[in-house]
Amino acid sequence: MYKYILRRLLMLIPVVVGISFLVFSIISLTPGDPARLILGEKASTVEIEKLNEELGLNDPFMVRYVNYMKAAIRGDLGKSYRSTLPVIEEIASRFPTTLKLAFFSMIITIFVAIPIGIISAVKQYTLADTLSVVIALFLTSMPSFWLGLMLILIVSLGIGILPATGSETLAHFILPSITLAAGSIAVIIRMTRSTMLEVIRQDYIRTAKAKGADEVRIILKHSLRNAMIPVVTAIGINFGYLLGGTVLIESVFSMSGVGMLLVGAIRMKDVPVVLGAVILLAIAFSLINLIIDISYGFIDPRISAQYKS
Repeated sequence: MYKYILRRLLMLIPVVVGISFLVFSIISLTPGDPARLILGEKASTVEIEKLNEELGLNDPFMVRYVNYMKAAIRGDLGKSYRSTLPVIEEIASRFPTTLKLAFFSMIITIFVAIPIGIISAVKQYTLADTLSVVIALFLTSMPSFWLGLMLILIVSLGIGILPATGSETLAHFILPSITLAAGSIAVIIRMTRSTMLEVIRQDYIRTAKAKGADEVRIILKHSLRNAMIPVVTAIGINFGYLLGGTVLIESVFSMSGVGMLLVGAIRMKDVPVVLGAVILLAIAFSLINLIIDISYGFIDPRISAQYKS
């Protein structure tokens, strides 16, 4: 198990290098001069050239990238072009908001999608099954930003029971979490339904029924546990997507998270902030997938026995 974890952690190195190089290339080659954006349109050419020299933007592309990665290895992600604050401080002050939003969204997804998926599988071809499929299709086809705007108009501005913007209290996370969870709910409903249908048709389930086992016990202990590995995989992948998906939702609800920081940094071509935020999200996504892989051993005893052997 330890060797497996170490091997997965070492695999983070090429992932981070590849993602950082791709993002660095895209943001460096896109039109726009960071010095011009920082100083404004009225700045003189001399001032712009001086700032570019201070920021190291006059160096060749590969020199700038190698210098950045050398500093990143030492734990220095640079300073923001806009605020001149260290990137680590900028991200550290905002990451808790993004993490809370993704966590609350995943909790909503788990407690809504899995029960609906189980009921849909157990009651196949009934009204409950049809409704669950319709709900999943509706949530899949609905843009998250549109849902967010509708919730603001109806719940916040119309009824006035929840705040529309901000991230100060727990109430501020309710509408953004629901908005962010909508797409994941659709995916987990369909995944739970399909895996449960596959499991409940197995011979050992029919044997348990023939022996007179309680139906609830059959569903929860025998069927659900054996159907959980694909569902847990989908949950882990979607949690990683939720971390990245907060970029749009934080913009809609004006939340001070990494998403809002990233959007502003992209507009200003603030390369250190963009790279720092993307690298952080990539590492978080990889670690989440590692945790999901480790959890397989607790769900299925055969996998844990394989690790021990």
